[in-house]
Amino acid sequence: MKIEELTDFSTTNLDAINGLLPQLSPSVVALEEGDLRNIVDSESTKLFLAIDEDGVFGMLSLVLFRIPTGRKAWVEDVVVDEKARGRGVGKLLTEHAIQVAREHGAHSVDLTSRPSREAANALYQRVGFQKRETNVYRFQAS
Repeated sequence: MKIEELTDFSTTNLDAINGLLPQLSPSVVALEEGDLRNIVDSESTKLFLAIDEDGVFGMLSLVLFRIPTGRKAWVEDVVVDEKARGRGVGKLLTEHAIQVAREHGAHSVDLTSRPSREAANALYQRVGFQKRETNVYRFQAS
């Protein structure tokens, strides 16, 4: 299994990503070609895929941004195909994202994970994430 940054659009990758999205959240709407092209062309978003000879088995989005308090990174949309769970794919994706964030000068890497995702929460703690005492708020803009 290797981790690759998606740098070019392909319908094969679009199909693979759209196959993973419902495993992340059943309410997620499938990406269209333009959506994936925007992600691939983004300077702030890196989409990593876990790939082997049989296809794509996971993905992770890393967002890198600069704010007045420093360079930050945020991990989103981590999902491992149910057929590949328990094989270390999530760990590979997460550790790769941390390394890329470091290479880009990020002072921290943040993420959120629902408490019900017990395996994911345990993984994040194993690779060094620490639970923060904070409130997370969301404003539904649409």
